[in-house]
Amino acid sequence: MTRGVLRLAVVGHVEHVTLGRVPALPPPGGIAHLAAPRTFAGGGGGVALLQLAKAPAEVHLFTALGSDEAAGEVAAALRGAAATVHAARRAGPHTRDVVLVTPDGERTIVVVGEPLHPRAEDPLPWELLAACDAVYFTAQDPAALRRCRAARRLVVSARRREALAASGVRADVVVGSAVDPREASRLADYPVPPGALVLTEGPAGGRVERADGTVERFPAPPPARVTGAAYGAGDSFAGALTFFLACGLPVVEACARAGPYGAAVLAGLDPGAAQLPLVLTPA
Repeated sequence: MTRGVLRLAVVGHVEHVTLGRVPALPPPGGIAHLAAPRTFAGGGGGVALLQLAKAPAEVHLFTALGSDEAAGEVAAALRGAAATVHAARRAGPHTRDVVLVTPDGERTIVVVGEPLHPRAEDPLPWELLAACDAVYFTAQDPAALRRCRAARRLVVSARRREALAASGVRADVVVGSAVDPREASRLADYPVPPGALVLTEGPAGGRVERADGTVERFPAPPPARVTGAAYGAGDSFAGALTFFLACGLPVVEACARAGPYGAAVLAGLDPGAAQLPLVLTPA
């Protein structure tokens, strides 16, 4: 750690999420009724931000918001987090997600509209990134990703493989899930290989593939009974991983420390309410 107080940032999208339980996914032509629906600010950037906001750190969010009621509700929810929000404004509706949770805790997500991402051309305080101990990137603009490279540590979602390739920068860590087709990848898939590729494997733990060709595994946290939903588990893991990397932990140890933070989300429907406070304690 290089400073008394860590400075962290998330660059990416935040959606207006409506989540509820269904007895089963509807068949073709069927109708699903959400039981006990709840709304919150989520999405890949939103959930990671809420996890990092539970750290003893200065936290910033770079994002974009629409101009409708949903955008206002998202902005209000973000104001309740312990973070500074830097948001570009877009004319038009904010992105909404409808999440259907089945009895096994699995979630099916319907995205209404295109996610709103910050762009390098937006008049946001991008110069702050150079003073950040770590930045988590889950946006789409390669030029914005190049701005993020000024941070001491750069963690990129594996969902943003195309943006990373187009940017030409080297990420310190790319993080994703080996069981998610959007995120499963190999180091060879990246024109500029990251320092490490982290892929989680659910109850099997996960693996870290390094640029030098070595592969190490990290354990899964103790098994957790799913009483809520799997929504947000991967993004909470990514946020926690970013924190532990900023603290200076080696990648494999940081992954092992981050595991319980992803698993904790399985106990609730709203990931922000189920997330654990981030603390650096002896292993």
